[in-house]
Amino acid sequence: MCAGEWQMLYELSEDITSEDLKRAMFLLRDQLPKKLTNMSSLELLTCLEKQDHLAENNLEILEKICMDISPDLLKTVNKYKMERVSLAQQTASFSHHIPEGLFHSGGDVRLLTSLQETPIKSLGSSIYDSGSLREHAGSVHFIAARQDDKAVNVMQGISELSQEQPVRISNPGSKTEKLMTYKMDGPHRGYCLIINNCSFTGTLQKRRGSNKDAEMLAQVFTWLGLDVQTYIDKTSVEIKNLMQEWRSSKDHRDRDCFVCCILSHGELGLVYGTDEREVPIRTIMSYFTARQCPQLAEKPKLFFIQACQGKEIQQAVYIEADAQNPDLLPIQQLVSPSESIPEEADFLLGMATVGGYASFRHIEHGTWYIQALCNKLQLLVPRGEDILSILTEVNEDVSKRADNLGKKKQMPQPAYTLRKKLIFPVPRSPPPSQQQ
Repeated sequence: MCAGEWQMLYELSEDITSEDLKRAMFLLRDQLPKKLTNMSSLELLTCLEKQDHLAENNLEILEKICMDISPDLLKTVNKYKMERVSLAQQTASFSHHIPEGLFHSGGDVRLLTSLQETPIKSLGSSIYDSGSLREHAGSVHFIAARQDDKAVNVMQGISELSQEQPVRISNPGSKTEKLMTYKMDGPHRGYCLIINNCSFTGTLQKRRGSNKDAEMLAQVFTWLGLDVQTYIDKTSVEIKNLMQEWRSSKDHRDRDCFVCCILSHGELGLVYGTDEREVPIRTIMSYFTARQCPQLAEKPKLFFIQACQGKEIQQAVYIEADAQNPDLLPIQQLVSPSESIPEEADFLLGMATVGGYASFRHIEHGTWYIQALCNKLQLLVPRGEDILSILTEVNEDVSKRADNLGKKKQMPQPAYTLRKKLIFPVPRSPPPSQQQ
């Protein structure tokens, strides 16, 4: 199935209740393998697709099941069918205006439509490490939030021309979209490096719970199609040597992107090796500029840093409902993106916290930031969201978290020099959270 069908299945799976699922499995008992039990709604739909009971032009079984268990589910199926018809009409109209000979030069027309619904989902926890000065931990609970559903049409034009100019396509009844996206359909998605520093040789305390972050990152980025390499407890020199090694790799040529995640203690603009020596974040990223790493030129390079950027604790601020200009987060030491990210294009830096402040880590469940990042990638990549929209959702998620007294807060900060939208292709398998 194509991306549109997979997004439809993801949306359906989120709307199917446990009672709906039991009834659907009963109705489909003759179509399902006899040994399959206790599957999730997404696994059920995926199973039907693999057995050829679902296809782009064969939705009869799906429509019948939806009608039997909950007619409201048909809205999602009908919405997909209407979009497919609309896209076919747009393709026909658009191709009619393509200059003669364009297809002879290898061009192709690709249109992508995705629907976005972004409920905020979170779980509470209460056991925390409280010893570290540079990466704080405290018991946490989550403040429930909900965001109104919304729909976004994402369109991609002629792939051969998208590197040079945007393609404009008008949807009836909607604003004209102007969109360029990074190419993400190469032979290989890319590499993801994870440096997980847990134990330190001096006064810095062990980062208990960091292994949970590393495991979740590895699962999620493997699910997104990247080849993951994890490194444990690296000194400052070893971190720089790793960057030099991967900078020189020729394997980047056929890959779409590069991801690097560093989990450690830190201070403003830097992380610590296990020898407790400083490694500037800017230095780490500078190995992968277009000049230093030509194989990654014009390709997106994503860095996610889980480390404190100071010792200050962000305090909760309570506002009135009718406040005109609420000062939600009294941030006093913002780190400028120009101080953290190379001037070269195509970089994204995701920081767990703003400059001058601490980040928080649960000794069993991992850090607020990395867990939110992994959860939002699993939820929103199947909906066709771009990475900056996903990081905005991560900001919202982390901003809702607090310690058990509701006083300690955290605010992540992304900075970027991306020139286009970065949208990961929809994986064909269920996200890791639904595979367990």
